[in-house]
Amino acid sequence: MIELREKRGGVVFVVKAQPRSSKSRICGAYNGGLKVSLKAAPVDDAANEECCELFAKVFGVPPSRVHIVSGRSSRTKTLMIEGVNAEAASHIFEPFFISS
Repeated sequence: MIELREKRGGVVFVVKAQPRSSKSRICGAYNGGLKVSLKAAPVDDAANEECCELFAKVFGVPPSRVHIVSGRSSRTKTLMIEGVNAEAASHIFEPFFISS
């Protein structure tokens, strides 16, 4: 299950990023967060930008409303989507609630 928290008018969750993949996509639930594959390499902030763009598309918001709160230089990142509450995010992430 994905742990979602509300903070300052947005939703916060953890992402495990795997850069240099064949395509960018959300792979599924992983340790209370989401695992994502990113096509970009972790060079010059390209993978971070691609991660934010991916979630902007998923939520239908501009990329400027998606922020990496912590973990910019790590594979494990905490993201915040402005203007989205935890309930709305849980509906968007529902297909990724994979239980083992």
